[in-house]
Amino acid sequence: MSSVQEQTGTAAGSSPPMSLRPSRPRHVEKVIHLGLILAALVSVATTVGIVLSFVPPNVEFFRQVPPLDFLTGTTWTPQFTPAAFGVLPLVSATLLITLLAMVVAAPLGLATALHLSEYARPRLRRVLKPLLEVLAGIPTVVFGFFALEFVTPLLRTILDPIFGGETPEIFNALSAALVMGVMIIPTIASLSEDAMAAVPNSLRQGAYALGSSKRQVSTKVVIPAALSGIVAAFVLGISRAVGETMIVAIAAGQRPNLSWNPLEGMQTMTGFIAAIGQGDVPVGSLGYDTIFAVGLLLFVATFLMNIFSIRLVRRFREVYE
Repeated sequence: MSSVQEQTGTAAGSSPPMSLRPSRPRHVEKVIHLGLILAALVSVATTVGIVLSFVPPNVEFFRQVPPLDFLTGTTWTPQFTPAAFGVLPLVSATLLITLLAMVVAAPLGLATALHLSEYARPRLRRVLKPLLEVLAGIPTVVFGFFALEFVTPLLRTILDPIFGGETPEIFNALSAALVMGVMIIPTIASLSEDAMAAVPNSLRQGAYALGSSKRQVSTKVVIPAALSGIVAAFVLGISRAVGETMIVAIAAGQRPNLSWNPLEGMQTMTGFIAAIGQGDVPVGSLGYDTIFAVGLLLFVATFLMNIFSIRLVRRFREVYE
């Protein structure tokens, strides 16, 4: 009887189970997947190629120059006789200009991002953000000549009466750092604003429901919640400042100088690479191999900084998520 009812029910309305047919091969998805793998492999292969290109010149360089003398020496004159290969003047100039640039870029970039995310109206935000991205696309050589031809004379005019005649040199670290900070502002502002925009509105609404003001919501809710993205933006800004070439090569000068006075001219690691790489030094000579030694030091420093930033971002995410 039950079998008859089952057959009747099936015939009355319930449809028989559909057979599971094998799905058609999705060739487009396979092609896309293969393309993504190739793109990742290109990035890895490029990094490996850069590292391998450093090996032979650095092996030849450090056969003649002890690594300890290279890292701790205070005199850098690879093109003079007697030659000295202490890289500390280049390192100190790079650190000084990067620090001064971040002093300018970090607060201004964060304030810009906070205004765009929390205070600006949607119409104003749609206008300001593209303008920031246009500023980020200006060639750095333009910033370099702007620092040399406008910022340096302005600093000399302003600081001359303050320091009693001790004006900045024509090539100085301060003008290069100030202009570099302006150049980094769009990068920090854009990435920080994206991180703040990703904060759920429920957090803001909950803070407003508790009686918080706009300032309190911005500084005590939005910024802590977006802190991992803000830290990543700062690290990217530092990386761009460390790797910047044209601004420091034009405005900071080409004189290695172990000094922390930003009014003096000095040479950074990237500025040295740009100066020596113009073709005046014979390929294969010890002076030419200094390019790869300084480049390896810059690569290692950037690599360690990226590892530190990744761990820092993960730590902030674990705290605030």
